[in-house]
Amino acid sequence: MKALMAAASAAVIVSAMPVIAAAQTAVPTGVYGTIGYDDTHDTGANLGAIQGRLGYRFNNWLGVEGELAGGVKSDNVSTTVGTTTVTGKAKISHQEAIYGVGFLPLGTNWDLIGRVGYGHTKAKIDSATVTGPGVSASNLSASGDGNSWNVGAGAQYHWDGMNGVRADYTREEFTGNSSGHADVWAIAYSHRF
Repeated sequence: MKALMAAASAAVIVSAMPVIAAAQTAVPTGVYGTIGYDDTHDTGANLGAIQGRLGYRFNNWLGVEGELAGGVKSDNVSTTVGTTTVTGKAKISHQEAIYGVGFLPLGTNWDLIGRVGYGHTKAKIDSATVTGPGVSASNLSASGDGNSWNVGAGAQYHWDGMNGVRADYTREEFTGNSSGHADVWAIAYSHRF
């Protein structure tokens, strides 16, 4: 039995050696950028934005990145407070965030990514209609903004060492009067400079 356990343990270690060796390979460091699309889901709305990131990778495992986004896809929303209902078309005006990034290299071209950061989002509602007992108004607009703590994970692949694709998920937890959350799924072209 001990011999069987030792053989099984040796087999697991030997099979993991290529992954461990690949992770020890130096990956390109320095400036990188991405441009892509994000799909943001929050309570009652499904919004889209064009998103750009600019970052710096210090070594195999650590980096920092800034993120900017501008809304391109709106969604119809409706909310009721008491007996008054507000309906309209919601859209992200802009988003900004800064992240600390952790990388887990799976070779020189593959990485798993984890991110933690802080962001700001501004959204607007256009063509709003307010209805309720004794209340009726239309063609209104309003905007609001909020700050959030963000955490995310994803992966990237660079097919020629410089150009690639990145996909990730980020959870935004809003603070203060803007409490709530958003789930952001993103896909982007990635380039190492």
